[in-house]
Amino acid sequence: MRVLMLSWEYPPVVVGGLARHVHALARHLVRDGHEVVVLCRHVAGTDAQTHPKTDRVVEGVRIIRVAEDPMHVTFERDLVAWTLAMGHAMVRAGTELLRGWQPDVVHAHDWLVTHPAIALAEAARSPLVGTIHATEAGRHSGWLSHPLNQQVHSVEWWLANRVDELITCSQAMRRESAHLFDVDAADITVIHNGIEERGWQVPAREITQARETYSPSGAPLLLYFGRLEWEKGVQDLLAALPRIRRDHPGTRVVVAGKGRHLEELVEQSRRLRVRRAVDFVGHLSDRELRAVLAAADAVVLPSRYEPFGIVALEAAAAQAPLVASTAGGLGEVVIDGETGLAFQPGDVPALSTAVDAVLTDKRAAARRARAARARLAVDFDWSRIAEATAEVYRRARLGEPEELGRPKIATGNAFEP
Repeated sequence: MRVLMLSWEYPPVVVGGLARHVHALARHLVRDGHEVVVLCRHVAGTDAQTHPKTDRVVEGVRIIRVAEDPMHVTFERDLVAWTLAMGHAMVRAGTELLRGWQPDVVHAHDWLVTHPAIALAEAARSPLVGTIHATEAGRHSGWLSHPLNQQVHSVEWWLANRVDELITCSQAMRRESAHLFDVDAADITVIHNGIEERGWQVPAREITQARETYSPSGAPLLLYFGRLEWEKGVQDLLAALPRIRRDHPGTRVVVAGKGRHLEELVEQSRRLRVRRAVDFVGHLSDRELRAVLAAADAVVLPSRYEPFGIVALEAAAAQAPLVASTAGGLGEVVIDGETGLAFQPGDVPALSTAVDAVLTDKRAAARRARAARARLAVDFDWSRIAEATAEVYRRARLGEPEELGRPKIATGNAFEP
């Protein structure tokens, strides 16, 4: 099949797990004989002079990367305007593409590419498939109180109701999407994210170096990696740290990642008097991250909201002991007592207890880590995921044109009756 995929991030432009998902999916579809074109963007803050539009084939995938318009807008300050401008650039590039190439299906990844995906699918007269990777209501615990929240939610609703086939990355996201977007759960296909197991083992000297860098005294070492946003729950890990350090003196935490919550987390660590025990290291390269994963006594993923949790798969691939909340898809990825230890989102005492169990019984923790790694080849193999996605493409049928009105916005919490 000929597949036109749209994503607002694709390596080397990486914001979160979406880039890794689209990258792996595109490559595996190509390996299966499909022709894949990915329409994406350059890094934010550039323009057509510093980063002009490119059209290249990398790893068998044709990647068309659009330049930003001259208009002065930024992602941080003008999110909706910035998204519309990106979409306009994608429509222009996609229109040019369609003059000589006809996709069998258009696949939109998340709300930020809704406008260009719908426009290009209609121009090509091709079925539209959409994957919802997260929701605005979910990221804000059900509250859509501000105009920006309502704008994003309404675009998500538009995508979910306009597509010919809808995919979510977990059963939790399926239930969430059906409830929020007024669609039938039976019409939503669940296809988990995946992981490639190769390349996660690192030389012993690099593990030793990471250990000496972040825990030179040999004290227990915990790792969080991911975006630094409130819904990721890093604040709960910091809140648990004083008790963890009382039970296991000297315990240190590496917080790897970037995000809007950084300054608040740094200030919280000062208030809790654990600032010297926490290393905020920013973004780590893949090689650095894998070394710290191998050096850590436990990876802690304390999400308050998590549509899936690719980071849990990456920790499992590195065979690192896992402590994770049951938020959303994490509850499907981490099986409590079998592939890791789990706790309810926001339950700081339970988080502390789970970490204590890992640090106290390292043999049991290692056994669970091995089980988590073994499960990857069964449930999270990209070859199977690509085939399942291709099956969705095959059954997608172009629907009749439908003019949609605006959705109603919940005045209270969107998850409550």
